[in-house]
Amino acid sequence: MNAAHVCVIGLIGLVLGYFFYSRYIAFSVFGLEENEPVPSKELEDGVDFVPTARPVLFGHHYASIAGAAPIIGPAIAVVWGWAPALIWVVVGSVFMGAVHDFSTLVISVRNKGQSIGQISAKVIGPRTATLFLLVIFCLVMLVIAVFAKAIAGLFVKFPGTVLPINFEIIVALGIGWICYKRGGKLLWPSIAALLALYGMIFVGVENPLSLGSIVGDENQSIAWVVLLLIYSFIASVLPVWILLQPRDYINSHQLFVGLAALILGILVAQPEFSAPAFADPPSDAPPILPFLFVTIACGAISGFHGLVSSGTTSKQIACATDCRPIGYGAMLGEGLLALIATLAVSAGLADWAAHYDTFAHAAKGSIGAFVEGAAMFLGALGMPTAPAQVVIAVMVISFAATSLDTGVRIQRYILQELGERYSIPGLSNRYVAGIVAVVMPLGLCLGGQERALWPLFGVTNQLLAGLSLIVVTLWLKQSGRRYLPVAIPMVLVLVITTTALVSKLAQYLENGQHFLLGVGTLILALQFWVILEALMAARRGGPVGETVTS
Repeated sequence: MNAAHVCVIGLIGLVLGYFFYSRYIAFSVFGLEENEPVPSKELEDGVDFVPTARPVLFGHHYASIAGAAPIIGPAIAVVWGWAPALIWVVVGSVFMGAVHDFSTLVISVRNKGQSIGQISAKVIGPRTATLFLLVIFCLVMLVIAVFAKAIAGLFVKFPGTVLPINFEIIVALGIGWICYKRGGKLLWPSIAALLALYGMIFVGVENPLSLGSIVGDENQSIAWVVLLLIYSFIASVLPVWILLQPRDYINSHQLFVGLAALILGILVAQPEFSAPAFADPPSDAPPILPFLFVTIACGAISGFHGLVSSGTTSKQIACATDCRPIGYGAMLGEGLLALIATLAVSAGLADWAAHYDTFAHAAKGSIGAFVEGAAMFLGALGMPTAPAQVVIAVMVISFAATSLDTGVRIQRYILQELGERYSIPGLSNRYVAGIVAVVMPLGLCLGGQERALWPLFGVTNQLLAGLSLIVVTLWLKQSGRRYLPVAIPMVLVLVITTTALVSKLAQYLENGQHFLLGVGTLILALQFWVILEALMAARRGGPVGETVTS
């Protein structure tokens, strides 16, 4: 069995999951109706609450969640072999990740576009909202810092990507103005922009841009981080139709074309696996259980997705039934990206053993391994190696950048909510909140702290998914609906997260890493706090406050 056969099997699993299981979740569990009221129309303000056509919003949502994480996770996890990684990606996406993304989107739509943290105050209790805000704030701060550093690193390693990426931003601004101010359609301009982007990739290969001559080679990375965070601040305070929607729509086309090309390349090349199905991991690798499930987070289930669903997407849903293709379908699309990433690093590398001789090497070189392996698939279609690598790198940067500025926008919402909740002067202003949202991750990047906190990122991400599923489970129970399809993934995620976090805490204690030990202990305490609050709410029965249950 070669990689082409495995790819087809995985695709069939994801398609069947959408056509059958998503229908059951959408209509038998949540009872979606086309004529339900939606916050984008009830609270339309032209900035955050904007009724948006399904294809456009799908592109924005898909691009926001499909960042670098579904590539990095699988590219590390194949250190345990390709079979466990692929099974977790497909099964986790269908029965856990897509259910999480869809359910957080629906309950936000039914609660006036409120975030999952705000809804927790109604469903569980007001103290829980503070917990969610703390966990979400820490997670998003890590997302912003880590993605900014990742993009900066790719700009330095592949300078040919700088020109096409910045070209895309400028074109997206023009398309946004034309379509929303002049009443034009978004589809054809975005396709034209995509074709122009591919043309600019070849221009970028011939004209690589570097900041080395300006700031010095050793300062390039941090200079790019500063510029990226300035851009993210601007994107976070602009109305969504100016930049985010058109740029993400272009990115969604780019991902569709890229994935189609990679799948075709796999089918044409029919490469044999260079990685074993079940590998004997190197001595520095953690045990496969539970760390496989934490390492592959966004490709199977991710708490960050719930922030996108309830933070930005729910405010743009134009019809309630759009939640199914956007919430559930987009997650399966991310599962497909994780599937291709797994195949790229397990069947596209000429010397798999050299990349995965140690766990540290696998983690450090994960994106590079994906670019190399995926470029081999494009090579099967006749594309030269250098342009193929830049095409893949541009795709990775585009989606990492989308998650970056979406994260800053979500962090702005959280800070504004904190400002209003605790009457903090100025913080309720979107410009002040946006500045704070980028300054704190910049501090992490300048101090190198994002690398020290990275081991906690996966655990915190999965923890948030488990906490969000607690809210959804109780919301369904209080609404008199079936809740087991959500409750079962909730229990599994919390067990996995707790086991992994306790293991990490023991490692931090043994190594004398007191800062990480303190942060991890705080996260563990917050987790048990919300579980206790949820148990009390379950015994109490009804919701704390008014909750929309239609």
